[in-house]
Amino acid sequence: MPSVSRRYPAGGSRFERPSARVDQELRAPVVLMVSGGADSTALLVLAATSSLDIDDGRGSARIARERLHVLHVNHQLRGIDAEEDEEFVRELADRYGIPCTVCRADVAALAAQTDGNVENAGRELRYREANRLANALSAEFGTPRSAARILTAHTADDRAETFFMNAIRGTGASGLSSIPRRRNRIVRPLLDRTHEDLCDLLRMRGIVWREDQTNSDTRYLRSFVRHEVMPRVKAKNPRVTASLANTCDILSEEDAYLTAVSSRTLRELTRRSSEGVLTLDAARLAACEVAIARRAVRQAILLVCPDARLEARHVAGVLEVVSAGAGSVTIPMGVDARVEHGLLTLRARGAAPVPESGWLDVPGRMALPDGRALAARLLPAPEATDVPALARSHGLEWEDQSVLLDAQAAGVDASLGGRLWVDVPHPGDVMCPLGMHGQSKKLSDLMGEAHVPVAERAAQPVVHTSPTGSVVWVAGLRADERMRCTPATRQLLELRILPA
Repeated sequence: MPSVSRRYPAGGSRFERPSARVDQELRAPVVLMVSGGADSTALLVLAATSSLDIDDGRGSARIARERLHVLHVNHQLRGIDAEEDEEFVRELADRYGIPCTVCRADVAALAAQTDGNVENAGRELRYREANRLANALSAEFGTPRSAARILTAHTADDRAETFFMNAIRGTGASGLSSIPRRRNRIVRPLLDRTHEDLCDLLRMRGIVWREDQTNSDTRYLRSFVRHEVMPRVKAKNPRVTASLANTCDILSEEDAYLTAVSSRTLRELTRRSSEGVLTLDAARLAACEVAIARRAVRQAILLVCPDARLEARHVAGVLEVVSAGAGSVTIPMGVDARVEHGLLTLRARGAAPVPESGWLDVPGRMALPDGRALAARLLPAPEATDVPALARSHGLEWEDQSVLLDAQAAGVDASLGGRLWVDVPHPGDVMCPLGMHGQSKKLSDLMGEAHVPVAERAAQPVVHTSPTGSVVWVAGLRADERMRCTPATRQLLELRILPA
């Protein structure tokens, strides 16, 4: 576990809070992520002495000193150099009267517990600790967490390097948009400045900084891009950093728009959602534009398993089985994708099992998890009989444990028989309850009015015409108005719950 220590400047253990009349946005904490390198040192100096745009609606403006708080993460990877980095940041923060929190953690050991990637482990640790500190300070300041800001010292050079790094690895528009100016509470106010600009600023002010020798090790991809790729590209176009910044801004804006469209599409495709499991309408997904389908699948996988390390080939594999209409694929980091019965189910390994669903043959029966069974059969409508009245009396006699419906309306062929899909309620499912003359009602509301215990609702059998079709019967509760018997009904569909 990381160890965390916090130090306040001399003269008090905490800052006085601003007046409660000041807008919350202007009182919320601002966490500065400072490593001790030139860029983050410049970030601290500029935040303490100059104006920065932290995307709070004020544009470039001074940040109240009492809002600032420095975070330094000691990765314990570089021995005495790491210790000296930590002491340098502490002293710099103290010089400007800013409290400093230091997190110490064995990043190499953390990486060994996952995929062995030290860079990823360090980055995840830094952002995790920054968010934890921002939350703690928000509680201390009495401001909403969303109003807090976490500032990083990424520059235009970092953005250009990340563009090439992602291109080398293989990526989509999101990766090529590189480093965004803001993501939730994380803001990067130095993206329009170059590393050399910031070094010049520090030299003019007589401020030194720390150099990390691993930054020159070209075994790391970023160092390779910085020292091998960028010099050659700049030889062809000295303004490549500014050009890529404009390109990244355009890609970022277009990516945000497509992400909003795909998020809306994903909500429309979702048939069932529970912890670690997401079920989508595979047929409708297959009919989507591929750009939207690809993004929707990516978002769905990350909803099921936020830690999944997705590559384009993983999403493509899911779309292949969706296009085929059946099959399964496994995604690294523990997500299984399966297409059957017109549905795509994404399941994180270890997710709690969900009630089973499947086909009910007509005629036939299907066992239910509680020991009961659903039975279905076809009956000819008696001649010279008031069929609607017969159906009503049947329901009363059997206390809604058995219903008579119009077989044709339920999509069951009188001569060939057929099958119906039995499932459980999905969020947002609606039906037109019998007797409500076509008015729709959510299944959740129907079960609530019938006093079905909340703990039992997830296992309530619901009969559909198909996996994505209309509701026929909420077993034991209510049939759908569209399936009711009429004077023209010639074939009856009997659905019955058989006791255990």
